Amino acid sequence: MTRCPAASRTGDRGARVGAVTRTTESLTPELYEYLVAQGAPLDDVLADLVEETARLFPASKGMQIGPEQGTFTTLLTRISGARSAVEIGTFTGYSSICLARGLPEDGTLLALDVSDEWTSVARRYWERAGVSDKVELRLGPALESLRALPAEPRFDLAFIDADKEGYIGYWEELVPRMRPGGILLADNTLSHGRVVDASETSDHVQGIRDFNAHLVADDRVTQVLLPIGDGLTLARKK
Repeated sequence: MTRCPAASRTGDRGARVGAVTRTTESLTPELYEYLVAQGAPLDDVLADLVEETARLFPASKGMQIGPEQGTFTTLLTRISGARSAVEIGTFTGYSSICLARGLPEDGTLLALDVSDEWTSVARRYWERAGVSDKVELRLGPALESLRALPAEPRFDLAFIDADKEGYIGYWEELVPRMRPGGILLADNTLSHGRVVDASETSDHVQGIRDFNAHLVADDRVTQVLLPIGDGLTLARKK
């Protein structure tokens, strides 16, 4: 694998850190199964949603977040005390259920997606999960939906998991609308390891590389890229 120039630059810094601290453990399939087993088990709602999504949309089932990400998202939402959240990319509703479960009874989640077919599944499972009263769904291009929102800060937490080429645009619309101390999450920021492979030139991978570099240079937030799932970036607005 040929390392891309950006990866080489960050790799030099990573090598210095790795010389004095422990690195993240590589996960074998067996270790991953163990990791998931130590978290909260899937309830019937989420387990059924995973099965139905795989049956209805087999080519897209990988768009769902993993169980450990779901549990992490619920815990983070609850720990942060978030009351108002927004999700970019809802798919069939797994992540929105996890977010909504972390919100208080009077909390609100604005879910943005382009597909009525996908979100028709989500709406049924929001009802089953008992969170439908917390969720407002808006269909259409997410960038347009975000730009139509008031410009003042209103959100405590945001979750981005949509088209990777659009991440920077979503970020720039979200950050001004986050309250100070607000939490932003972005999924797939390791792109299955392809971010460091120079032979990977797809718009998808380059979109993630550009987004990651954009965040490193953004002094409005403090951020970390966590090796959870396919890479989960966690940021806090200053």
